[in-house]
Amino acid sequence: MKIIIIGCGKVGVTLAEQLVEENHDVVLVDESPAQLQEVPETIDALTILGNGASVVTQMEAGVKSADILIAVTGSDELNLLCCLIAKKAGRCQTIARVRNPVYSEEIGFIKESLGISMIINPEFTTATEIARLLRFPSAIKIDTFAKGRVELLKFRVKPEFNLNEVAVSSLQEQLKCDVLVSGVERGDEVHIPNGDFVLRDGDLVSIIASPQNAAKFFQKIGLKTNQVKNCMIVGGGKIGFYLAKQLVDMKIQVRIVEKSKERCERLSELLPGAMVLQGDGTDRKLLIEEGLERTEAFVTLTNMDEENILLSLFAKDQTSAKLITKVNRISFDHLIDRLDLGSVIYPKYLTADYILQYVRAMQNSIGSNVETLYHILDKRAEALEFSIHENSSVVGIPLMDIELKDNLLIGCINRHGKIRIPRGHDMIQVGDTVIVVTTQKGLNDIEDILKK
Repeated sequence: MKIIIIGCGKVGVTLAEQLVEENHDVVLVDESPAQLQEVPETIDALTILGNGASVVTQMEAGVKSADILIAVTGSDELNLLCCLIAKKAGRCQTIARVRNPVYSEEIGFIKESLGISMIINPEFTTATEIARLLRFPSAIKIDTFAKGRVELLKFRVKPEFNLNEVAVSSLQEQLKCDVLVSGVERGDEVHIPNGDFVLRDGDLVSIIASPQNAAKFFQKIGLKTNQVKNCMIVGGGKIGFYLAKQLVDMKIQVRIVEKSKERCERLSELLPGAMVLQGDGTDRKLLIEEGLERTEAFVTLTNMDEENILLSLFAKDQTSAKLITKVNRISFDHLIDRLDLGSVIYPKYLTADYILQYVRAMQNSIGSNVETLYHILDKRAEALEFSIHENSSVVGIPLMDIELKDNLLIGCINRHGKIRIPRGHDMIQVGDTVIVVTTQKGLNDIEDILKK
């Protein structure tokens, strides 16, 4: 497909990189020569200098023949205007990044009135991801499928779990839990395991299960499954606001530490159910006085990655709280992941994943859409949920008789809300949604799981 991306910031470049990898024809537009020069040479995309809201610039970018225009500049209003012009000048689908909380209550009206296909709010998306982790603090990462009926959870194997040298095939028998081990990260290696794969202490293991079965599994290995009762948030920006609002609704006690007096006053008005403290989040004495050692969750959301990382490392020494660290810059993610900071959240990856999911869904060719998509296992694998709309060569055949691509696992079948971890005799049917985990990139249709 031909895709125009307006805005060459972190999200724009991350998106371009992933879309080019999947053989899309990408055009990048930005009015800053410096931003365009920073686009890596490895991204095989056309770059155009100009205002993305200009009809002339959009015409030069090929809006008349484009399939999708994605506006991810730093301005919500500019993004909306870019999409409006693209709808008039061409016939493409449009996606806008809109971040201002004022617009969050009016998203439905804006989409309908301007004819925008998708609006994404990275801060709200990030807050929702963090809130999900605080519901189930034992997990390092949680991705949801089938409208919340299925979860993919990541945790680290510790000696007290008694899973060292246990084969994946014997987990079901040993723990009597209907879960599927879908991925294992061991050092720099990533595995989509078969039944013979043996777990070791220190492994990062991803499992697929219903929320009930996941909770049962974690209880049996001795991990806490209840949501946290209180949370300390350092940083009262947009993500901090959205997160605190969700946590207050979940009956979790919230303390926000924010440096700006003006922002504190605003947050106090907007969040009467939260305690807002004016102070420097990097002041160790302040954090301890305000209960860091007793808090059950500690979330760092300042605008400085270095601050967030150091605060989490400090908290790790002071408390056994669930740690969540926000990181904006993604160039050193492989180093950050080695620091064992609990859950590390990358808003840019989250935003790119949601947009990529929409692009994949547009591409479907044989009656199956990509409903959900996540990059998992240190970004080296994907978990996708396909919605099966009509017959194809994978429908009605026992899974043991289907020749699947290497490093690919069918993780779950959702049939009319009933969740099944599939075995060899199970079959995919029309109307199902099917979760696939694979290191093979660029699957757009359920038939792409087959070995050609």
